[in-house]
Amino acid sequence: MQSAFPSALPAALPTAAELSTYSKEAFVDAVGSVYEKSPWIAERAYEARPFESLSALRDALRAACTAATDEEHVALLRAHPDLAGKAALAGELTAESTEEQRRSGLGSLTEDEMKQFNELNGAYKAKFGFPFILAVRNANKATILASFAARLHNSAHEERSTAIAQVHKIAWMRLRALVSPNPTGFLTCHALDTARGCPAAGMTIELRRLDEASGAWQPLASFVTNADGRLTGGPALKGAAFTVGTYEWTFGVGDYFAAAGVPISGTPFLADVPLRFGIDDPEAHYHVPLLCSPWSYSTYRGS
Repeated sequence: MQSAFPSALPAALPTAAELSTYSKEAFVDAVGSVYEKSPWIAERAYEARPFESLSALRDALRAACTAATDEEHVALLRAHPDLAGKAALAGELTAESTEEQRRSGLGSLTEDEMKQFNELNGAYKAKFGFPFILAVRNANKATILASFAARLHNSAHEERSTAIAQVHKIAWMRLRALVSPNPTGFLTCHALDTARGCPAAGMTIELRRLDEASGAWQPLASFVTNADGRLTGGPALKGAAFTVGTYEWTFGVGDYFAAAGVPISGTPFLADVPLRFGIDDPEAHYHVPLLCSPWSYSTYRGS
């Protein structure tokens, strides 16, 4: 099949709008791999173009998959490889599955772990008729094994729904690597003083990002909250700087309450409060606030 990307052009990712102008063949060549060995999903999603955003493209692919027959859903599930199975050991996985299993540590199992996976794979397939499917890109061996054991107790209906949901999650993570998002996503923050019932004005906040390649944390920016407990100057991240990944706010809670004259212990119960969070959708708004007192804190994803 002919590539969607002319060789004379730089290897920049296409946008969803650009993909909307592709021929069906080129479109399927570009994104047909996001659902494991099932390019028919991209073929059907193509009819929903134009796609105004990465999220719109994701929704079209998901809708095409959801509208499929029961037989097609089973075939889609069966197209996935066993986790740490014979195909992985023989190097027969798709490039996408190979990378996903490698990142989760499934390429370096001990003999006992391999035996455990083989037993769970066999039990699962005997009960449900398709391989155990989990979006393992950001998981680890312990998480995978715990989920494996728990899902063996599901009913056939429950497990098929769960497996399809995991397939959508895998497809979304693959799609993000193939298509450039619109620069619409941004990150904001708000600090609230629950001890005094007011915005936490004058609190220092640091933002950093995890570099997945090195495992090191990269400082991004420092802030001091304004009178509303918010960041002066707008979002902390936006546009090209707002990317999928793991981030961390660090709030100077102890210094804030000391400066505000709120009684705290000599060794503050809360000094610096780190909040680690993930950004999964590069086109969305992530609002990650902190509600705090000298003795407690909480957070949530706001709007």
